[in-house]
Amino acid sequence: MFFPIRNFEENWPILPREALLKKLELPPVGRKIDMVLDTDTYNEVDDQFALAYALLSPERLNVQAIYAAPFYNDRSTSAGDGMEKSYQEILRLLGKMNISPEGLVFRGSERTLTDHTPVDSPAARDLVRRAMQREADDPLYVVAIGAITNVASAILMEPEIVNRIVVVWLGGQMLSWPTASEFNLSGDLIASRLIFDCGVPLIQVPCMGVASHLLASVPELQAFIGGKNPLCDALVELFAAYADDTFGWAKEIWDVSTIGVLMNPDWSRSTVEPSPILSLDTQTYARHAGRHPFRIVSALDRNAMFRDMYRKLAKA
Repeated sequence: MFFPIRNFEENWPILPREALLKKLELPPVGRKIDMVLDTDTYNEVDDQFALAYALLSPERLNVQAIYAAPFYNDRSTSAGDGMEKSYQEILRLLGKMNISPEGLVFRGSERTLTDHTPVDSPAARDLVRRAMQREADDPLYVVAIGAITNVASAILMEPEIVNRIVVVWLGGQMLSWPTASEFNLSGDLIASRLIFDCGVPLIQVPCMGVASHLLASVPELQAFIGGKNPLCDALVELFAAYADDTFGWAKEIWDVSTIGVLMNPDWSRSTVEPSPILSLDTQTYARHAGRHPFRIVSALDRNAMFRDMYRKLAKA
C-alpha cells in the first residue's frame, strides 16, 4: 500500500523548492554544526563509535542532545526495552568519556508508531523545544542512526519543525536496490514513510552498497586505538565480542557514515532526487518526479572518515 501523494501534499507544510534545496546542501568546511543524535546504542557496536566520534569533534559538531531510540531484536524484549538498554549504554559510554549526562541524554519512545499519533517521550519533546528555538535559516541537524520513531513523533507533535531542522538518517537502501528493507527503516515503517513524505530536509545514507563498506577488523582497531585510553579499550572489547571467531573477519561500523558526511562534504558523494514513496506492504520504493527533493548519499570515503575518527579516539 503506497501513501497517496495527494495526502502528502495536503497534510504537510512543504518548504518552497529553492529553500529546501538550500538546506539540502552539505555545510562547508569551517562552519560549526549544531546537532542532536538519535541512537539505538545498545543494538550493535557501531552506535558507540558514532557517538564517541561526534562528541570528540567539537571543532565541527556541537552535540546538544542525545536521544535513546527504540529497537527490537534478539538483544531486547520489546522496542521499549531496546530504548531503555540504549539509554543505559549511552550513560555507560559517557562515563568512559567523563561527560555528564545531565541535560544531555533523553529517553525516547517506548513503542513504535501505529498511525500518525505521535509517541510521547522526553526525547521527542526536547527535539520540538530545541527546533522551535531555531531560525529557519539556521537549522538544527538531527542525526538519526536507528529507527526514526523519535524524530517522526516530534514532527507529528509540531509539524512546523520541518522548517527548522535537517535530518541526516542512516536507513533504508539505495533507490536502485530491489528493496528498501533494512533494520532501521523496517524498525518503524510508519515513521520511515513519514520521513520521506513530510517534506523535512532529508539527507539519507543508504546501507548496502554505501555504508556497508565502512569495515573494520579487530587487528586494525588494536593497532590504531588499542591501549590508548579507557574509551578506546572499551570500544575494542565491544567490537571483538561481536563475533565468536574474528580470524579474517571484518565488520561494518555503519553509523559512522552520518558523522563523516557532516564532518567534511568532500568525504561523500550524493545527488538530489525526488523523495520516494515507501510501501508498507512490500517495503519498496516508488518513484514520482513530482515529489519534493531529498539528498541521497551514493559513496563514502571510508579511509578519510576512519583516519579522522581513529586520531580523535586515540587522543580522548
